[in-house]
Amino acid sequence: MSRKPTAKDVAARAGVARSAVSMVMNGHDAGMVAPDKRQLILDAAAELGYTPHSVARSLRNQRTHTIGLVTDQIASSAFGGQLIRAATDVAMEAGYLLLTVDIHGDASREGPAYEALRHREVDAFMFAALSLRTYDPPTQMRERPSMLANCFDPSGVIPGVIADEVEGGRRAAQLLLDAGHRDVVVLAGDPPLVAMPRRLAGITAAFEAVGAPAPRVVTSGSGWEISNGIRAATEALSQPQRPTGLLCANDRVANGAYLAAARLGLDVPGDVSIVGYDDDENVAQRLLPGLTTIALPHHEIGATAMSALIAHLDDGAPLPDSDRLLPCEPVPRDSVRPLHG
Repeated sequence: MSRKPTAKDVAARAGVARSAVSMVMNGHDAGMVAPDKRQLILDAAAELGYTPHSVARSLRNQRTHTIGLVTDQIASSAFGGQLIRAATDVAMEAGYLLLTVDIHGDASREGPAYEALRHREVDAFMFAALSLRTYDPPTQMRERPSMLANCFDPSGVIPGVIADEVEGGRRAAQLLLDAGHRDVVVLAGDPPLVAMPRRLAGITAAFEAVGAPAPRVVTSGSGWEISNGIRAATEALSQPQRPTGLLCANDRVANGAYLAAARLGLDVPGDVSIVGYDDDENVAQRLLPGLTTIALPHHEIGATAMSALIAHLDDGAPLPDSDRLLPCEPVPRDSVRPLHG
């Protein structure tokens, strides 16, 4: 057949009515087409290479099979890109096109972004954040099926998928506690992000569980970068009673702690064990020794949030009625050494 096959061709090959082909190919055949007829239609469609016309199907069911994704700055971040990739993969596998708008951290661009996507008649919205934060969903999100990724709506109207930062903090502390460390300092980011108080709650709970006092907290000084880690770690490691372990706000701060230790003539992990957070692919694996850290589940957050949206759109499954917490897994490498004696 030189031309593109049509539903009429499939009907002729299968020996059924054209309406039956339409119902089967568009998923509306339940209770309407006998199972043997349905199989004949599917076999005929496969033999002819027939697929339903997506635009015509969209006009019929008043859906565009597109989802609008707005991000604060995650799309331009190599670290957070896993979330976008996972959401895109899930959407494409389900036959959806993801229209992504990154506002590059400019709040004034957020409203126009949603309006542009609304005018394109997207079936649903998702907002994704680079770092865990609260988010006040705009009106457009409240008018269509919507999900949040790596952020949460304090009012609870729009459900989100986020990392379990309390458990992540507990697991980070446990990496040092299991190695025998009790004299530990936390190098916390300053100003604190939403995630840090939750991690500190988990860290404190882990120390309380073994009967040890909560570790001292040192702010890294106006940021979460390498230079902040150098400053905070230098202060912590220069004390008369030097800690044997450092828990860092993220892997960049941990990188700074490595440099501070080296400047002070200290060995990692011989003199001080260090634990990071994030499992940043540009940092954690490249340090020597490799950085023991906690992985943020960016990929799983994107996939889980998008899967919930598509299940709602395609199958009528209810959207989550509360935020879903995903685990943060430890990634042991070589920056933690058991404390002897």
